[in-house]
Amino acid sequence: MTEQLNSDKELDLKGLPCPMPIVKVSKGIKDIEIGQVLKAVTTDPGSLNDFPAWARSSGNEILDTHQNGEEITFYIKRSA
Repeated sequence: MTEQLNSDKELDLKGLPCPMPIVKVSKGIKDIEIGQVLKAVTTDPGSLNDFPAWARSSGNEILDTHQNGEEITFYIKRSA
């Protein structure tokens, strides 16, 4: 079992279709300070590709990703 990461802000994106989860994360990451962590929970299977691509292009870092049934949880560190 992996250690639970702490987050400074959490976004519940369950049920939102593409591209809304990434749109919400793009806005939500701006609400935290550089070095803080955003937890995003989504049910959009496309987010498994979209979130890493967005992180690379935006300069932020995905610390952890895990899936539990339909729910996919991302821990994203604001780096930019």
